[in-house]
Amino acid sequence: MNNMHIATIAVIAANILVSLKGFNDSHFFDRYKFGIGAIRAGQKERMLTSGFLHVDIAHLFFNMFTLYFFADVVIAWFGPAKFIIIYFISLLAGSLLALFFHKDEPYYSAVGASGAVTGILYAAILLQPNDSLGIMFIPIPIPAYILGIGYLLYSIYGMKSRIGNVGHTAHFGGAIGGYVTTLLFMPSLLQSDTVMVLLLAVPIVLLFILEKLGKI
Repeated sequence: MNNMHIATIAVIAANILVSLKGFNDSHFFDRYKFGIGAIRAGQKERMLTSGFLHVDIAHLFFNMFTLYFFADVVIAWFGPAKFIIIYFISLLAGSLLALFFHKDEPYYSAVGASGAVTGILYAAILLQPNDSLGIMFIPIPIPAYILGIGYLLYSIYGMKSRIGNVGHTAHFGGAIGGYVTTLLFMPSLLQSDTVMVLLLAVPIVLLFILEKLGKI
């Protein structure tokens, strides 16, 4: 904890406190989770509150563990205030994309910080695309930009196939939020790292092409 910025600690603490409340209070959990029917009925706050609820300890731990690794990269580049802005924009972007793709599924529900965390991860990759990242079960480090592109392509596959009990749509929306907000905060990347900016945009463009073609 001593190596983490106070902004990272605050976000992790908020997730832990809200999630623990949800673990022990099913009414609280059901009232604030992401739910298409409830959101369309006017409970828009669920698009934010659901991002602090988790299904169980493992779900919470995985999201916070991922945030721990990438938050300080974003804070080092932008400072804590912009880190928080990217986090919340990514969270809302994940909810908005889930609402867009599942608008006709009134019983669709989801929880978790995955959209926000994926936004931070994608922002970090955009800022430092050539960093090498290690992944379980793969013995050699992988360049960050390859991981980012591969992850979003897998998310498209997950959205299309509905594999697993995973909110692939929120993950993808969060990545879009992190990508766009990072470029708004540092538009110079469009000139200084044009190839990487374009490469990391490929899965995003592909998603909306597939949506227009009715393939998702």
